Amino acid sequence: MSILKSIEKVQMQNLPKTPTGIRGLDEITDGGLPTGRPTLVAGSAGCGKTLLAVEFLVRGATEFNEPGVFMSFEETSEEIAQNVTSLGFDLADLEARSLLSMDYVHVEPSEIEETGEYDLEGLFIRLGYAIDSIGAKRVVLDTIETLFGGLHNQSILRAEIRRLFRWLKAKGVTAVITGERSDGNSITRQGLEEFISDCVILLDHRTLNHISSRHMRIVKYRGTSHGTNEYPFLIGESGISVLPITSLGLNHQVTDQRVSTGVSGLDEMLEGKGFYRGSSILVSGTAGTGKTSLAASFAEATCLRGEKCLYFTFEESVNQIVRNMSTIGRNLQPFIDQGLLKFQASRPTLYGLETHLAIIHKLVGEFKPSVVVIDPVTNFISHSNSLEVDSMLMRLIDFLKMEGITAFFTSLTGTNDVEERSSTNIASLIDTWLLLRDIEIGDERNRGIYVLKSRGMAHSNQIREFILSDTGIDLVEVYLGAEGVVTGSARVAREALERADVISGQQELERKRLNLERKRKALEVQIENLNAEFSADETELKALQEQELNQLSQVKQNRQAMARSRKAFSTNGVTKQ
Repeated sequence: MSILKSIEKVQMQNLPKTPTGIRGLDEITDGGLPTGRPTLVAGSAGCGKTLLAVEFLVRGATEFNEPGVFMSFEETSEEIAQNVTSLGFDLADLEARSLLSMDYVHVEPSEIEETGEYDLEGLFIRLGYAIDSIGAKRVVLDTIETLFGGLHNQSILRAEIRRLFRWLKAKGVTAVITGERSDGNSITRQGLEEFISDCVILLDHRTLNHISSRHMRIVKYRGTSHGTNEYPFLIGESGISVLPITSLGLNHQVTDQRVSTGVSGLDEMLEGKGFYRGSSILVSGTAGTGKTSLAASFAEATCLRGEKCLYFTFEESVNQIVRNMSTIGRNLQPFIDQGLLKFQASRPTLYGLETHLAIIHKLVGEFKPSVVVIDPVTNFISHSNSLEVDSMLMRLIDFLKMEGITAFFTSLTGTNDVEERSSTNIASLIDTWLLLRDIEIGDERNRGIYVLKSRGMAHSNQIREFILSDTGIDLVEVYLGAEGVVTGSARVAREALERADVISGQQELERKRLNLERKRKALEVQIENLNAEFSADETELKALQEQELNQLSQVKQNRQAMARSRKAFSTNGVTKQ
């Protein structure tokens, strides 16, 4: 890095800045407006110059304890206070607490007499008193054209404008000076203020295709880096909100945590765990395939976990969605009542693309959801070209990922569109892409779903039949036969035939089992009879053996008796002799 660039970088880092407190503006100005220096806010009528200036003072007083002075040359203090009441700004209360000083200086061009002696000394005295009385750190002058509107002597006019800016710097106040936009090449009508201001903010209120939108651009900012693109901004019920789109990038954090899809069958197709938290999901399909039903199921699952879901719908009203989803067992009203589910329903043609993006940015910041549903994104194409829509959605996806929010988009495809293509051409940015399709068989249309891609996880490559019933959503395996995929009543009939075949097979098995049982019992009877016959023969054999033993014993005994008789006879015969 060169020495010159190093010095420039140190100067940029050391430049003191005063935060405005306006959401997004401090981001694109890298910290706020230059402290102790004048900032020019220029724009045409109705672009929000006065509101930005008022909010600069109100935020300074309420959030940074910096009192401010508002000096108006067009509207009275009462009129300004009444105009900003709708934004929640109570200027009378701030004045009562010496945090704000409102002053109206009536300037009538016809009463101004141009002389060589003309100067702003009286204004300096009046403004200096207001600053010193409350110790003001911030000053607003609205608008500078009114103050110098009666002067036609360019030398006097330019001299006094320079003197005014030098005086404000000398007082050390951070000043916001509003100015009307010039019709020529210069920013303001005098063409001088933008050159002597340290910071120039240009506001624009434009209409394209009958749709109005407001944009902001930092034209210059001396001594510091700043965003140079155009930024859409909103004027809402709580003030101005700027969307700093260039601060987004590919440095978001990721997690391995998974969240349920709200449909058990779909969870099974995604490893049984569902989507990655903080990822982007796209569900595309033709009309009537069930995209909103899946979105509502995911929203319900989010709320059941006790988390918040922000649901943007561009086709149906909130009441219609709640009613329709109740017919498939999705009761969303309790979650709306509990503050877990917030719907934002509007037509895409109500605002421009950048305004829609700014609204989403604003509501996300206020509601702090963990899931955002956009249903459908393709409706934006109806009043914008695809390149603008793709750019807007890319910034939206980056923003939601930076916030760690799970984004769920639905996309309507035409009947003649290529299935593996999204009408918005953002498919490459999507982490999980689900395709819903119509399957026509036998004069019947049924729904099918499959996962085209899901980054970082194993997922099913099968087509599942997508069934909507009064109990919810069910995914069933389609029948694959020789004729191809079979769904609906054809699948039911095929399953009935298969069940009949199974029953017939079971009956045949039962018949064979009974036959075997009968044979087993017959064999058991035969075995029992044989055992009985064998036992009888064995008993008879034992009886014969015992009888024979008895007979042998008797013969033995007889022999022994005869032997004894012979012995006795022999003995007796010897004795007689």
